[in-house]
Amino acid sequence: MPPAGPPVPGPSDTAPADPPASPGTVPEPGATGPSGGRATPPPRPSWRRALGVHLGSLLVLILLGLPFGLLWAAVAPGVPVLQTEDGAVLAEPQPEEFIAADGWFSLLGFVLGVLAAVAAWVLLRRYRGPVGMVVVVAGMLGAATLAWQVGRRIGLSGYERLLHSAPAGASFTKPPDLHGGRYTEVLGFVPAIQDLLVPAFGAAVVYTLLAGWSRYPGLRPEAEPAEPGPGPVSWGSAAPPAPPAAPAPPGRDEAAPPRG
Repeated sequence: MPPAGPPVPGPSDTAPADPPASPGTVPEPGATGPSGGRATPPPRPSWRRALGVHLGSLLVLILLGLPFGLLWAAVAPGVPVLQTEDGAVLAEPQPEEFIAADGWFSLLGFVLGVLAAVAAWVLLRRYRGPVGMVVVVAGMLGAATLAWQVGRRIGLSGYERLLHSAPAGASFTKPPDLHGGRYTEVLGFVPAIQDLLVPAFGAAVVYTLLAGWSRYPGLRPEAEPAEPGPGPVSWGSAAPPAPPAAPAPPGRDEAAPPRG
C-alpha cells in the first residue's frame, strides 16, 4: 500500500479566522449602514444659539422696513394741495391718492411678508417651528411700522415749509400717508392702522402653508435612510462552508490492472 497522503482539509479547517476589529470597519451605533435603516437625526442646536439666531433674525426682518418704506414713498402718489388765503386745502374733494397710498402699502407689504416667510423657512431650516413663525410675524409687524414712519417722513419737512410760505394759488403735493394721516392709537403709541398688519398676515399664511406641506414631522430636515443593499458581515457570524475537496488520486498499485 502507498503511504497515506496529507489529510484533506474539511470545512471547519478552511474557514478563515475572525479578523481583528479595526476602528474604520466597525459601524458607529445609530449610523445608517448599506442595508438601510433609520439614520441618526442631526443634533438640535443649543437654546443659547437658538436664542441668538432668533434675535438676529428679528432684527434683520425689522430693518427690512427701511427699503420697504423708501420703495413705498417712491411709488405711492402724493395728494395734491392748493394754497388759499385761508390756508391749504385739497385740490379735489375726494382725492384718489389716499386710497392709492394704502393700496401700494398693502401690496408691497404682502409681497414682503411672503418673501420673508420663504427666506426664513429656507435659510433657518434648523430653527423651524412655532418660535420661528412668531419671529417672522413679529419682524413683519416691526418692518411695517418702520416702513410707514420712513415713507411718510420723506418730503414732509418741505411740505410743512410750503404750508407756511407758499403764496395763495400755489399748488403742491402732500407726501403719502396711511389713511390720509387720520388714525387713532391703541395703548397710546400703537397706531390702529389695518395696513400695518398685511405683511404679518402674508408671512403667517405662507409659513403655515410651508409647515403643512413639509415632509418632516418635526419640520426640521432629517437624515434620509440609505438605499437597501447587502449588509456587513458580523464578526461573530459563521463563515460560509468551503466546497468539498476532490478525492485523492489512486495510488500506483491501485491503478495497475490485475495480473493473471
